[in-house]
Amino acid sequence: MSEERTIRIEEVAHVEAPPKARVADAETAPEKLERKRDYLEGFLAARPAAVDPAAVGGDLYEAVIAALKDIYDPEIPVNIYDLGLIYNVEIDEGHVMVTMTLTTPHCPVAESMPGEVELRVGAVPGVGDAEVNLVWDPPWSPANMSDEARLELGML
Repeated sequence: MSEERTIRIEEVAHVEAPPKARVADAETAPEKLERKRDYLEGFLAARPAAVDPAAVGGDLYEAVIAALKDIYDPEIPVNIYDLGLIYNVEIDEGHVMVTMTLTTPHCPVAESMPGEVELRVGAVPGVGDAEVNLVWDPPWSPANMSDEARLELGML
């Protein structure tokens, strides 16, 4: 079935013009500045939220990351963090859990690397104990590397 459509047209005889802006209606310079000052006072008075030392960006977290960046893969001249071997770092009241992988399960440092990571992270001031969780899923790939690591290896 076809429906019939109708278009209704409304004719208007006259439309009032909108009111014109008047100079007297505009804000004066002091009024504009006063509003900006109020805005800036509130903005400048606000303080950033305190960062949890164990959270990303916190002092303890950054110290743990710095310790991880001091550990280098013996076959590739790049630290293990930039190489993308570190999947996660969790800190809970001084206990640090590092989830990491290696480039391959047959890596020559498969037995020693997790122990070195545990020792280096455990030596960071503020860390009570460190634990390393070595995983193979997802497997490591060159896509995990940071831009700095790719630059160092001539891959950029």
